[in-house]
Amino acid sequence: MKKTKARILIVEDDPAILQGLCDVLVFNGFSVKGVEDGALGLQAVLDEQFDLILLDVMLPSMDGFSICKRVRTEKPSQPIIMITAKGAEADIVAGFRAGADDYVPKPFSLQELIVRVEAVLRRSGKNLGDQNLECRGIVFDGRNLRARSGLHVLDLTRREMDIMVYLHRYHDRIVSKKELLTEVWGYADADIETRTVDIHMLKLRKKLAALADQADLIETVRGEGYRLRGEQA
Repeated sequence: MKKTKARILIVEDDPAILQGLCDVLVFNGFSVKGVEDGALGLQAVLDEQFDLILLDVMLPSMDGFSICKRVRTEKPSQPIIMITAKGAEADIVAGFRAGADDYVPKPFSLQELIVRVEAVLRRSGKNLGDQNLECRGIVFDGRNLRARSGLHVLDLTRREMDIMVYLHRYHDRIVSKKELLTEVWGYADADIETRTVDIHMLKLRKKLAALADQADLIETVRGEGYRLRGEQA
């Protein structure tokens, strides 16, 4: 049986970059559609089915952060990688807050891009966090991506839920950053340089602290990784 090609939408307003991305992804076996306008890109996402969206930030008519937020509302499980010339941590955090699964700051190597694309596609097929669990009075709802403590409820991203599920599954030991990159992010090469784990952990801890004063639920073991604290973990 012939394997179906993963279908990727690229939303990028620079024609040269767009064409280059299309060429390299097609060469690597993907089916690709390119769009140069933000609003048209959003419409394509809502009207069609794509396995992954490569989304630039600075776009005409509608910026990438706004598109990402809208897609997360309409298609919560849609894999998205943000491509941005802004590599500052604040901009990276803004991308993750909008709901991106990963980010690639410009300039980037084509090899790194393919690694990240393959990782997100590999990860999107696992549905790691589609379950419920409870830790120290907080109930995590994987299907609806919510955490609840008493009457307080907050929304989680898919990645945040996946982190909680993985840490809960291996609560009896330290989980390294490399292991998280391999098992949760899906990177075949977990030695790739990225701060994505640190940034996601920071965001998740802030949410837990705001929800139920549980900022210490995830413990950082310096130089080793992370460990879940909890009576029912």
